[in-house]
Amino acid sequence: MSKAAIPSLNTESSHVLALIDSLTPSEWVAPSGCAGWRVQEVIAHMGAVYRSICGDASIPSDPSGDAEKSAELAVEPRKEWTPEQVAAEYREWAPKGIAALAGLQEAPMADTVIPLGNLGSHPMHILGNAIVFDHYCHLRHDIGAALSRAAALPQDPAALASILEWMLMGLPQMCAPALAAGPQQPVNLQFTGVAEGRYVLEPGEGLWSVSAGAREGAPTLTSSAHDFVSWGTKRADWRTTSTLTGDGAEAAALVLDAINII
Repeated sequence: MSKAAIPSLNTESSHVLALIDSLTPSEWVAPSGCAGWRVQEVIAHMGAVYRSICGDASIPSDPSGDAEKSAELAVEPRKEWTPEQVAAEYREWAPKGIAALAGLQEAPMADTVIPLGNLGSHPMHILGNAIVFDHYCHLRHDIGAALSRAAALPQDPAALASILEWMLMGLPQMCAPALAAGPQQPVNLQFTGVAEGRYVLEPGEGLWSVSAGAREGAPTLTSSAHDFVSWGTKRADWRTTSTLTGDGAEAAALVLDAINII
């Protein structure tokens, strides 16, 4: 279960609310790390996500199940909103969305697996982790590209532990075509600092898998979990923040290049 994600989600949402209260008019319209989105659109996206979690019919989704296209569909009309409207939506729907996600941590809903388009199929309890990931990434790496105080937000160990759970669970499904097309080389993933841990990403029958531990003789990628949020989503190149060592590193580099978590 991922009940620990809910306190982290409350913390991340409090960061958004504090940021909203501090933004100047020029900061609202500053370009973010998300191409085509200002700071305002990133916050609008986070509010719309909470609204969609509550089942609000006003939030459209792409019929193909593409999560990024659905995000753009929800944000597009909000580009014409005022900052006050964007802030009001977030303030209203964040607590409602967190309450809905908390309700998914209990049986029978918690273990019910649902299809999430190109995110894969997942048990409902992990959705809380997914929104912690979404907030953490958008705050520090996207809004953080425009505002240093967002980039400097705490790298909370509990939040990063929840984020790793989501990213590593989703990786084999989200990256399946790219992984299948590349070298079938196992890679050890060693995360340092807060949320440290060791995992092995390796091919299997059909999908690749991620499991705790390490594969003897496999090359090892060493990175912080915070940096993994950035390079694992293609916001940065893993080569700029991480090290890859061991025999088979050339093939492993192609495996790492195939990672693109949504």
